[in-house]
Amino acid sequence: MNSFGLYIVGHMIHLLPDTRCFGLKRAFYRMCGAKIGDNVRICSSVIICGDGELSVGDNTWIGHGTIILASARVSIGANVNIAPRVYIGTGTHEIDVSGPAIAGKGYSLPISIGDGVWLCANSSILAGRTIGSHSIIAMGAIVIDDVPIGELWGGCPARKIKNLQ
Repeated sequence: MNSFGLYIVGHMIHLLPDTRCFGLKRAFYRMCGAKIGDNVRICSSVIICGDGELSVGDNTWIGHGTIILASARVSIGANVNIAPRVYIGTGTHEIDVSGPAIAGKGYSLPISIGDGVWLCANSSILAGRTIGSHSIIAMGAIVIDDVPIGELWGGCPARKIKNLQ
């Protein structure tokens, strides 16, 4: 994606009504290199930045105040529901106990979110994680491990609560 273009588009989109003009928002993000499917609805308060690849499948909702930091590939499937204030971030740091800062050298890992997933409000998906199709990430959960298909995960750090299938 074009990070400068995303910066400009982000400021323009914030001027639009939060839950209207979805076609225009899709067009703007596509102009910046994001692969946005049909009927994707992105609220105007969403923040998307980074120079990684972003793809969003058909009929996906990205809710109010969500932050997507894509310094590596972020793949979001079709029919995904992303509730308000979800964090999806591909960047992290090596731990450096002997350096001047504990957050050492930075690096990025891709994130993959399967079809039909529900990311509940205030959940966080950390770098390098895969969320299996038709899974639910509970409100406030912080995902530090891969989530298999069809499971409900919650907590901090997120753990399996139950099978959904």
